[in-house]
Amino acid sequence: MRRASAIEKETVQITTIEDLTGVFESIASTQVAKVKNKVDLSGEFFQLLWSRYRSIRIDPSSRITNRTLGDAAGRKVFVIISAEAGLSGDIDLRLIETMLQSYDPKTTDVIVLGSHGANQLTQRGIHYERFFQVPETDKYINVNPVIEAVAPYSQIIVYYEEYISLGVQEIKSIDLISHMRTLGETEADDEEIMTAEDTIFEPSLDDIADQMEMTMMTIALSQAILESSLAQAASRFNSMAVAKKRATELLYDYRLEFHRAKRSESDRRLREVMISIKKKKAHARGAR
Repeated sequence: MRRASAIEKETVQITTIEDLTGVFESIASTQVAKVKNKVDLSGEFFQLLWSRYRSIRIDPSSRITNRTLGDAAGRKVFVIISAEAGLSGDIDLRLIETMLQSYDPKTTDVIVLGSHGANQLTQRGIHYERFFQVPETDKYINVNPVIEAVAPYSQIIVYYEEYISLGVQEIKSIDLISHMRTLGETEADDEEIMTAEDTIFEPSLDDIADQMEMTMMTIALSQAILESSLAQAASRFNSMAVAKKRATELLYDYRLEFHRAKRSESDRRLREVMISIKKKKAHARGAR
């Protein structure tokens, strides 16, 4: 049996771990609330912009899905949104495994957001064209560099982690262009109509539509990043909750072991004292 002093030292270390996991759990819970609010606000803004886009009588099916293609015409791109750190449980691992089920290097390039996802791809020997750090959700999310990187491709598939509830997060993939139309399917029927007959468009109707489409694509990608950050925060919360529970269970076991060791040491000392007394008595009798 181990000595009580050694068990006591390990108990102090586990107590520290329990305290730290409790702090991280609280931070993750706060982050979930903050990011969830931003997700809701982003969705509301997209609906407002889509309503303005439809009010100028632009047909999304004839414009959004027929963008000018660049050097990567004919190829598609997978955009992987992962975490910057490795404290999000196994959700990034599931994200990469889901993506690999549809990945064909002959027809598809990969762009990855988040160093954790980049590391996972490198470990598997998967080449990626570009890497971007995940924008901080506490600040303005500038995804323009990512939009510029994916613009030449004929199809843009985004893989990210979706928040279902605090205890459930799933892997989701979307076609970014089609997703824009899906997000706008709830536009109102009584929207105000703006036509060239009663409205002056400067610089031109097409230029305005181009800018609105680029903005909506930016918002759609930003929403995916926010959803991913929300899911990662929830996954981190669950991981810390499990770690804290495990630390608490270990503390209970260590304290039991500590008390057993203390009792064993006390019993051993008592036996040693009793043996010493018996030897002294025997020695005294022999002297007489």
